[in-house]
Amino acid sequence: MRPQFVLFGDSITELSFRCGGWGASLTDTYSRKADIVVRGYGGYTTRWALFLLHHIFPLTSSTPPVATTVFFGANDAALTGRYSERQHVPLDEYKENLRKIVRHLKECSPTMLIVLITPPPIDEEWQQQYAASPHGEKAMKLPERTNEVTGVYANGCVEVAKELGVSSVNLWSKMQETQGWQKKFLSDGLHLTPDGNRVVYEEVVKVLRGAWLSAPEMPADFPHHLEIDPENPAKVFQERCLL
Repeated sequence: MRPQFVLFGDSITELSFRCGGWGASLTDTYSRKADIVVRGYGGYTTRWALFLLHHIFPLTSSTPPVATTVFFGANDAALTGRYSERQHVPLDEYKENLRKIVRHLKECSPTMLIVLITPPPIDEEWQQQYAASPHGEKAMKLPERTNEVTGVYANGCVEVAKELGVSSVNLWSKMQETQGWQKKFLSDGLHLTPDGNRVVYEEVVKVLRGAWLSAPEMPADFPHHLEIDPENPAKVFQERCLL
C-alpha cells in the first residue's frame, strides 16, 4: 500500500490540484511512490479546522499519513472591522490552534512528518484592485488583510513549529526575497499564480527530501513493466511478496 501525504489547509490547498498547482506537482513527482491527498477548505481558519481533525485524521486509523502539511493563516489574519472579520482569529488563538492540530497529528502517528506552512505575503494594492473589479464602488475601501499583520501570523506559525519540534516553510519570507513578488507569485493579492505554486512545491519537496522521503529513493508500489518476464510474469510479483 502506498504511503499517504495529506495536504491540509484552506483555499490555497484546495486549489493546489489545479493545473500548475503545488499539489498537482507533488502528485506528479511522487507518482507510484505515494498518494497525495488534498484536504483543502476555502475560507477556513484554524478555529474551524479543529472540527475536521477527527474526521480527516481519525485516531483509530491503522494507516495514518506518513506526512501532512498544515497550511492555515491567510484567513486567520483577516482584519477586524472589515468584510472578512468573521474569519479573524486572534494571534494567540491561532498559535494555540496550530498546537492542537500538531498534537493531534502526533497522537495519530508519532513518526508522521508534520510541516507547518505560513500564509503567503499579501499585496494589498492588487487585492484592492481585484475586489473592485466585480464590486465596483461597493468594494471595501480598506484592505481585508495587510502584509504586516500577515507577517506577524507567519512568525507565529514558525514559532509554534520550533516549539513543537516540527518542520516549517516560511512562505511569507521566502516569496518576498524575489523582486516583483507581488505580481509574480500572487494572482489576486492573496492566492497563488503558477510561479507562486512552484515556490510552495519546491519548499515542501526540500522538507520531504530532508526527512528521507525523496521520491527517487522511495520504492514504487509495483514492478516496472520492464521487470516483468513475459514468459513468467508471476515471478517478479512472487519475489516481492505481491501474490
